[in-house]
Amino acid sequence: MLNNWLHIFYYHIKNNKLFTILNILGLSIGIAALVFSLLYYNDEKSYDAWNPEKEKVFEVLQDLGGGNIWANNPAPLGAYFETQFQEVESYCYFNNWYYNEIIKYKDKKEILKFVDAQKNFFDFFPFEFLQGDPKACLSESSMAISDVAAQRIFGDQNPINREVEYSGRKLVVKGVYKLNTKSSIAPEAVTNLLESKLKNNKDHWGNYNFGLLIKLKDPNTAPEVRTKIEKVMYENTLVKWAKEEGLTPEEWLKKYDEEGNKVILEALQTAHLHSVIDSYPESKGNYQFLMIMLGLSVLILVLSIVNYVNLATANTIKRAKEVGVRKILGATKNNIIYQFVFETVIFVLFSILFALVIVELALPYYNDFLGKSLELNGSLFFIQLILIFFAVVVFAGIFPALYVSNFETLKVLKGNFSRSKRGIWLRNAMLIVQFAIASFFIVGSYIVYQQVHYMATKDLGFSGEQVIRISYRNKYGHNEEGYMKKNFSRFEMIKQELGKIKGVREVASGAFNFGGGATSSSSFIYNNVNIQGQNMAIDFDMLPMMNIKIKEGRNLSSKYASDTISSMLVNETAAKMMKDSALVGKEVNWNDHKLKVVGIVKDFHIYGPQAEIPPMAFFHFKTIDWMLSNLSQMYVKVDPENLEQTLSEIEKFWVQNVDNEYPFDYDFVDKNYARTYEQYVKQKNLFSLLNLVVILIALFGLFALAAFSIERRMKEIAIRKTLGQKPVLC
Repeated sequence: MLNNWLHIFYYHIKNNKLFTILNILGLSIGIAALVFSLLYYNDEKSYDAWNPEKEKVFEVLQDLGGGNIWANNPAPLGAYFETQFQEVESYCYFNNWYYNEIIKYKDKKEILKFVDAQKNFFDFFPFEFLQGDPKACLSESSMAISDVAAQRIFGDQNPINREVEYSGRKLVVKGVYKLNTKSSIAPEAVTNLLESKLKNNKDHWGNYNFGLLIKLKDPNTAPEVRTKIEKVMYENTLVKWAKEEGLTPEEWLKKYDEEGNKVILEALQTAHLHSVIDSYPESKGNYQFLMIMLGLSVLILVLSIVNYVNLATANTIKRAKEVGVRKILGATKNNIIYQFVFETVIFVLFSILFALVIVELALPYYNDFLGKSLELNGSLFFIQLILIFFAVVVFAGIFPALYVSNFETLKVLKGNFSRSKRGIWLRNAMLIVQFAIASFFIVGSYIVYQQVHYMATKDLGFSGEQVIRISYRNKYGHNEEGYMKKNFSRFEMIKQELGKIKGVREVASGAFNFGGGATSSSSFIYNNVNIQGQNMAIDFDMLPMMNIKIKEGRNLSSKYASDTISSMLVNETAAKMMKDSALVGKEVNWNDHKLKVVGIVKDFHIYGPQAEIPPMAFFHFKTIDWMLSNLSQMYVKVDPENLEQTLSEIEKFWVQNVDNEYPFDYDFVDKNYARTYEQYVKQKNLFSLLNLVVILIALFGLFALAAFSIERRMKEIAIRKTLGQKPVLC
């Protein structure tokens, strides 16, 4: 029987090559689209799946209200877990970002991604240890490194007990672990230099400086633990602040229009895709984009299946007599159904093979698009491929098989079936579905294009054209006497020398990054309103160089001695929150500093154009001297003429006089800022590509149906020509 079905199938594909090619191509494109999305989906869902503690580990986030959610916590909170939280097995403070620092061994230097954490870090992220003890490898004099880093630094030597230099310290390597990159924290090296900072902050409940992980004995107790943490925070912050002002906590909240701190416990298991903020060193996944891609790929597969069903039902008209004869010879309805499902199985198998070829060829470009290294492997992927096979066979094969098995034998053998209207309404309905889906993609693409165009042409409130941002590191650390003054003198010297280079127009700096925001945030109270502002430490030339306008009052200036002592600026957003129409000249208590507002800065985007503009407080570096430690970039405006030569001279000066250890790292401000809405540009490009695919599939179906329609009417056309009708283009 199967041999007979194969012969019939081969006969029909040989005589209907166009139908066969279009069907396989259409299904292949639909399946390939879904495979691409599943590869991305599997990769994103695999983050932290390796971690056996993923269900027990939670990150503590602080919700300060007004959309301010911080991944940092006060140092004194940890002590309470030891005495008042029986539900908590252990806790670990860590810095939730990477230090990209140089590590030296003899004459070799490498830049590694460091995470600074407490000594029990590997209880929360239990990477496989190749050498050393994960419970004893971290101390103030020892560290652990990944296998990849060990190979880069030590080669074939045994790294254990080797002494390296890191950030002016001597550390001994006591552990080597196998790095799993599918982790929310995937450092190349881990240190334990956090303890001294924790001790210095042990009584400061207002300093939110440290990431905090807790491991619960039972994950189901998370709501109770969250409530208890909120109570501890309430008693040690709000109650004390209210008492200092002679108020009850309720009166204090009402006075400052506050809701009080809330705590969020975020499970590591779901953090990568569902975290409310980007709280781990490895950036969080884009769940919305992932769902969009998955949804669109399913729509394309549906379109391909509709296209296949439409072509299959149209083609069955040519096979009506075959079905009639088989029924006369004794074939049952089930025999007919099995035969046509069998043919669909072969079509789908070929389509899947061709889809995998398409995916394999396009995968390098897809990886570049996503910034990933996806591969066609994994047991989960092959299970999904099998499920795709059965789903397509069911939805693409069952209906045409049922349709053809219900042909009326007598009508078919009399030759009346080809003139029947049966099935036409269905094909027309499916054509409507095809072009409805195509229209959805076209409209969606246009909307995304308009959004991206708006972002790209929107007035940002600053001009980053021909301005380069250079990564900068302070030379003197906190442990050196007079380090603030030394760092500022060095900064001024560098600024002056850069200004002497031919092609350099202006040089300035600020403790913030266009597209990334300020490096710190502090709250201040004015008119009983608590404002959580971005700390925008600047020098005198920063705002004019970036064409950031002053709406009211004046800019900070070297002409006024007070501008390095007691003056500040606020942006329009902060001014509105302060509820004072005559704000310029008023005094603000900013973290126990009495500062006078001398001007209001026009709002500009410090984050991406899709983000709201936050309140900002501006002051000179000397006014709040500790902010000089946040200075991590310098901005240089260059002449567009002889740009390469100017950049070469800047790099030469930088390497010789500023930093000869770290690579010269620079970027143009406007290009760097454009990356903040890069995902939307990618969505626009994705929609444009999918538009072409969808329209192509829809045209496949339309072209094939037109060809079948012409073939059915060949006798009519021949008779009309015989009777003298001439060809007419209509």
